[in-house]
Amino acid sequence: MIPIFSAQAVEAAVPPEQAVEAVREAFVAYVRGEWSMPPKVYVPAYPAGDFRAMPVLGAGHAALKWVTSFPGNPERGLPTVTGLVLLSDASDGSLVAVFDAGAVTALRTGAAAVLAAETLRAGTGPAVVVGAGVNGRATARTFVAIGREVLLWDVDEARARAAADELGAGVPTTREEALAADVVVTVTPGHEVVFGPGSLRPGQHVSLMGADGPGKAEIAVDELVRTHVFCDDWEQASHNGELAHAVEAGALGRERVTELGRVLAGEADGRASDDEVTTFDSTGLAIQDLAIALAALERRDELDLPQLEL
Repeated sequence: MIPIFSAQAVEAAVPPEQAVEAVREAFVAYVRGEWSMPPKVYVPAYPAGDFRAMPVLGAGHAALKWVTSFPGNPERGLPTVTGLVLLSDASDGSLVAVFDAGAVTALRTGAAAVLAAETLRAGTGPAVVVGAGVNGRATARTFVAIGREVLLWDVDEARARAAADELGAGVPTTREEALAADVVVTVTPGHEVVFGPGSLRPGQHVSLMGADGPGKAEIAVDELVRTHVFCDDWEQASHNGELAHAVEAGALGRERVTELGRVLAGEADGRASDDEVTTFDSTGLAIQDLAIALAALERRDELDLPQLEL
C-alpha cells in the first residue's frame, strides 16, 4: 500500500521552517557528493508551457518529479504547476510514496529563496517578495515562519493585499519602494525584466526565482554581471536559468559564480562586504524536492492518507 500525499497533506506534514532546514541539508549533501542529480529534462509544449522530468538519488531513496509549468493556466482557472513526485526505495526500486508536485514545489521554492536570502543578505530591513502567486505566497509564508518581516508586491494590487492579509505581511506603497528593499525575492513568470541596468543599490540581495527555463529573465545581463553571483547549480542555471543569458553573451564564466551549497558547506565565501550586491539564481533542483518528500514521509503515520495498491 502506497501513501498518497495531497497538497494539503504535504503542507500539513512539512512546516516552512522545517522545509528550510531540509533544503539546507540537501544542498550540503549534494555538494559533498552524497546525493546525485542528473540534469533536468525539459519537454516544450510552446507557446503554452512545458513539461519537466527531474530525477534524484540520495539518503537511500530515489525520486522523480514529473511536473508542468503553464503560466497562462490561472487565467483559465487552472494551476500553473501540476504533477507528481514519485519516491522509491533505492535498495530495491519499490515505490514508497506519491506526492502532489505543486505543493512540494511551492515549499522548496520558498525554502530556497529564504535560505539564500538569509545566507547572503547584509541589511536588516524587511524582505520584499515580488509576485503574489502560489510560489510567491509560499516564499512570504516562509519568511514569516522564520520571524522575518516581509512585504508582498504584485502587479495585481488586490492579489498582493489579499495574500498579505492572509499571511500577516505588509504591502509596499510603490513598485520602486519594493525593488529598493535590502532583500528582494522575485517570483514572477520571468517574461519581463524586473531589474534593469543600474537598478540595484549597494548592499542589496536579490533571490531570482522566476527564470527557471529557456527564454525567461528577471534581471538584465548588464545588471547581473556587476553583482556577486550565486546559483543553486551551475550546470542547470548556466543552461536554463537566469545565468544562461549572460553565459551565452560571453559576459559571465564559471569562475565568477558560486554555488550556494558550497557556501552552506563552508567550502566557499558568501557576501564579501556590507556594500556588495549579491544575486542568487534559482532554477529549482530535484535535490530540494527529495528533501521535502523525505521530510513529509517522516509524518506519514500521523496523517490520514489515502493508499494506492499496486
